[in-house]
Amino acid sequence: MMVKKSIPHLGLAGVVILVCFCLVGWGETWEEIERDAADIVSIRAEFSQYKHLKILAKPLVSQGRFYFQKPDSIRWEYRDPVKSVLLMHRGDVRRFTVGSRGLVEEAAGAVSSMQIVVREIGLWSQGRFRESDHFRAEIRRGGEGKLVLTPRDKAFAAMIERIEIVPSPRRKGAIKSVKIVESEGNFTLLTFANVEMNEKIAETVFRNAE
Repeated sequence: MMVKKSIPHLGLAGVVILVCFCLVGWGETWEEIERDAADIVSIRAEFSQYKHLKILAKPLVSQGRFYFQKPDSIRWEYRDPVKSVLLMHRGDVRRFTVGSRGLVEEAAGAVSSMQIVVREIGLWSQGRFRESDHFRAEIRRGGEGKLVLTPRDKAFAAMIERIEIVPSPRRKGAIKSVKIVESEGNFTLLTFANVEMNEKIAETVFRNAE
């Protein structure tokens, strides 16, 4: 299916961060992860994204904010260097980019593939990683330990080789790093700060791009 061939990186990064926060407690088994994830109702955080490309000497840096509300509402907003907003709410997916008149909504076809991401969010927000149709999840122990997500089908594998999530050794429930390994040696690192969990988030955050 064509929809599997191009999940926008804007939405993918948001899902990766959601996966990280679903690992609060960092259980030793899938059962423990699912139990701990059930306590997460909402997430609000600031993020920095560092995209490393082999053809560039320095990474491309972006910053913004991320919001999540169960069961599947997301606002993934880049604020610097260029503003863009992805909204997911009640099964509806909308993306806005900066135009001559401010934020402009993209055509429906440009975000149709994000429906896959919405389904993943519903599963991962409950810690149900093993039920994903698109990613295989593995807990790797030894050393600092990590959770590794790998694509199940060739369409995803052509875009993403694997996702590595490493927990912080100093604070239970915190994440040390997230690495999205892409094709041809390119990769993206995500870091985040000022994290607030289970705080009330107004519904308008997920409905209005401004």
